[in-house]
Amino acid sequence: MSPRTYLLAAGAFAVGTSGYIVSGVLPAVSRDLNVSSATAGQLVTAFAIAYAIASPLLAAATGRWERRRLMAVALLVSALGNALAAVAPTYELLLASRVVSALGAAVFTPAATAVATILNPPERRGRAVAIVFGGLTFALIIGVPAGSLLGGSLGYQGVFALVTLASLLGAVAVWVGIPTVAAPPPVGLRDRFAIAADRRVQYVLGMTVLGCLAAFSVFTFIAPLLGETAGVHGVTVSVLLLVYGLGGAIGNNLGGRVTDRFGSQKPLLVIFGVFVALLATLPWTAVSAVAAGVVLFLWGLFTWSVNPPIQNWLIELSPANSGLLLSLNASAIYLGVGLSGVFGGVVINSAGLTALPPIAAIVAAVAVVLLVLASRPSKPDRKAAPELALAD
Repeated sequence: MSPRTYLLAAGAFAVGTSGYIVSGVLPAVSRDLNVSSATAGQLVTAFAIAYAIASPLLAAATGRWERRRLMAVALLVSALGNALAAVAPTYELLLASRVVSALGAAVFTPAATAVATILNPPERRGRAVAIVFGGLTFALIIGVPAGSLLGGSLGYQGVFALVTLASLLGAVAVWVGIPTVAAPPPVGLRDRFAIAADRRVQYVLGMTVLGCLAAFSVFTFIAPLLGETAGVHGVTVSVLLLVYGLGGAIGNNLGGRVTDRFGSQKPLLVIFGVFVALLATLPWTAVSAVAAGVVLFLWGLFTWSVNPPIQNWLIELSPANSGLLLSLNASAIYLGVGLSGVFGGVVINSAGLTALPPIAAIVAAVAVVLLVLASRPSKPDRKAAPELALAD
């Protein structure tokens, strides 16, 4: 494994923390800017929507850029957005700063994933993708709790200043430690997006949306859910979330290894199968602190092991368009995350809190159907980009 891959993971940690940190500083934002928690929560929505829209568009617009330069600039844009957040005196400016940060993250993560597969041999591509996404995983494990811990003493401005520093250090690390990587061969804008017409690509992206929707609709409301099923609150919930994060870190690494050994499709079938079972039974299995710890560890393990095989599958479908496909997948992730809060709220209001995991399991089961459909060989599309025939 190329040591440079870990520099890419460090950059992913910076942009991941930029994306996740609002959850940790939500009380500080609400207090300092005198807005409701619901209004402060729209900062998460603004980031997710901006990321989802911008990622494929910016991938096409920057397709001719040398990759090291592209990643360094993306981290600087992320740093700029967080610096604006650190000095934002109003909610409106803070909202705008989140959009700027999202633009940098939307460019960096897909580019870093693609570069990681270039820096490493094909038989280690799954693990390389897992290492980059490991940066995002640790951003969730470390960034959110740290933001929550520091938000009370530093305020949201101080926390965003620290994230700015992390983004700047990431930009320096990438510029100094990553070699120049040429942009992929020039491809017209129409040809770039023609790859999205491949039904297999559509099925895989649909899997990403539905998987994230199912997982995060439950995760968003996990604290009150555990309070109802296991009778746990406060510090105990925080410990259980840490256990979930540890499971996610292990799962991300494991997902890369099994992808390198077994390919993408078979691991995904097992992962989604267990994921559906865990969600469907969660209200009846997470009935004590210990039982909830076991369930959340397994849930984190299988949830975060999804990314490496899906990313690898998209790269295999069209290597020449891997940057665009990874950008589309990143958009699919944030689309699912963005819809999860609304979906979870509707289910809770109509069917109750404990009904949410089983209903989310049904959504995840639809993702399994898409997995089966995507696994079926398809005939080359004469109108698609030339490399599609080779991918078959």
